[in-house]
Amino acid sequence: QVQLVESGGGLVQVGDSLRLSCAASGSTFSTYNMAWFRQAPGKERDFVAAIKWSGGSTYYADSVKGRFTISRDNAKNTVYLQMNSLRLEDTAVYYCAAGPFAKASFSRNYYLQSTYDSWGQGTQVTVSS
Repeated sequence: QVQLVESGGGLVQVGDSLRLSCAASGSTFSTYNMAWFRQAPGKERDFVAAIKWSGGSTYYADSVKGRFTISRDNAKNTVYLQMNSLRLEDTAVYYCAAGPFAKASFSRNYYLQSTYDSWGQGTQVTVSS
C-alpha cells in the first residue's frame, strides 16, 4: 500500500516540455509497478505510460511514444513523466498509479486500470496555443 501525490502540472504552450513527478510514501516502493494515466474533460481515463518495478521495462501509448518518457528513482520514491513536444490534445488531468509486482503479469496488463491498487489525486496539464 502506497500513497501517491502528483506535482509538476501547469499551463504551457504547444511545443513546450514539462516534467511531472509522483512522490510515493509507504512501504517497499521498489516492489511496485508504476504508471501514468490521463483524463481529458468529457473523456475516459486513458493509459499513458508504465514502468516495471525493476525499472527494466517501459510501455507507452502510441499517442505519446517518442515524446514522453517514464522513469523512476527508487532512492527518492518517485516516478517521473517527461513530456516533450506537447500538443493541444495532451491537455488532461494526469494521474499516477501503483500496483504490487506480484499481482499479475505486468507485460500483459500494464495498460489496465485494474492492475493498480493506489492512485494519486491528479495534476492538471493545460497546453495552449
